[in-house]
Amino acid sequence: MNNLNANYERILEVLRKISKEQLLAYQRRQPKLSDLELISLSLTAEFMGIDSENDLFRKLPKTISEKIERSVYNRRRRKLADNLNTIRLKLASLFNEFEDYFVVDSMPLEVCKLSRSSRSKICKEDTYTFPDKGYCAAQSANYYGYKLHAVCSINGVFQSIDLSPA
Repeated sequence: MNNLNANYERILEVLRKISKEQLLAYQRRQPKLSDLELISLSLTAEFMGIDSENDLFRKLPKTISEKIERSVYNRRRRKLADNLNTIRLKLASLFNEFEDYFVVDSMPLEVCKLSRSSRSKICKEDTYTFPDKGYCAAQSANYYGYKLHAVCSINGVFQSIDLSPA
């Protein structure tokens, strides 16, 4: 399915089966594009590999683009991040319901070069989020940042993802 609208409609149909219609508790005005439709649009863009928001809004059909503008889409999508994660977990559990085997892997996520690590202010708002120095045996290199841990089914569906200091 290469058509954005067809993918959007299919994802929206699946989301309506597993989630409530109104996700945000309070909204002043009733939006033209519901929360579930917005999450469906976000998941469709991810599924189709559309990284650029500008590119997404260029490819959107008129029926969807008339309902929301880019800045509102961005703001609401950030507010719905927790709901999006909950929906992803529900989808993963549905897809992996009959899976017996999973693959666990981890990889380094470098925040900055090791030489800048003492001066870096990235992710240092809270002590529990501080990045750390680590060693990656696969790359034979030291790095400063985090370690990404992922559990994936044999079919390629991610069950869970977690970050830890290096």
